[in-house]
Amino acid sequence: MTKRIIGLTGGIATGKTTVANYLASAYHLPIFDADIYARDAVAVGSPILTAIAQHYGEQILLPDGNLNRQKLGEIIFNHPSQKQWIENLIHPYVKQCFLQAIAEATTKTLILVIPLLFEAQMTNLVTEIWVVSCTPEKQLQRLIQRNHLSYEQAQARINSQFPLAEKVACADVVLDNSSTLDILLNQIDTVLKRTTLE
Repeated sequence: MTKRIIGLTGGIATGKTTVANYLASAYHLPIFDADIYARDAVAVGSPILTAIAQHYGEQILLPDGNLNRQKLGEIIFNHPSQKQWIENLIHPYVKQCFLQAIAEATTKTLILVIPLLFEAQMTNLVTEIWVVSCTPEKQLQRLIQRNHLSYEQAQARINSQFPLAEKVACADVVLDNSSTLDILLNQIDTVLKRTTLE
């Protein structure tokens, strides 16, 4: 069976989760999420979390032994070399999880939600690329509101990613989330009406 593997990506706070949730609820498509695998990668007791704690010291952990994501976020968004170090640990684990999910899937169409699809060089896992996009102003505003960040913090997170315009240029499907939810969902329906789902 030839599988249709849709790589769903976009910039931070552009609406990837909204699209994934709609594909799951309206079309009953299986969703596999890189963020969930990345959280599993740093679970308490995992080799990857142990390596991170050895690298940064125990202060990178919360009192219960979990990773202090806020502290790690501040380090990696301000020091590109540290971001690279962390990603080199986590990306191979995430890729392996996706390969296993693809191999075990019984449906013809799968959705892989991979925020860092281009950055992590995982485009070879998918048969088509969907990019959720919006205006830079909207993206910044949503990120500040959602994550309670300052303007500078939000801008640093956006700047740490592959530029959204370059992701759009590489996409097979672009979903523009600059307007209302209904307009976004209508775009998804239109794309899927053009292609058959099984």
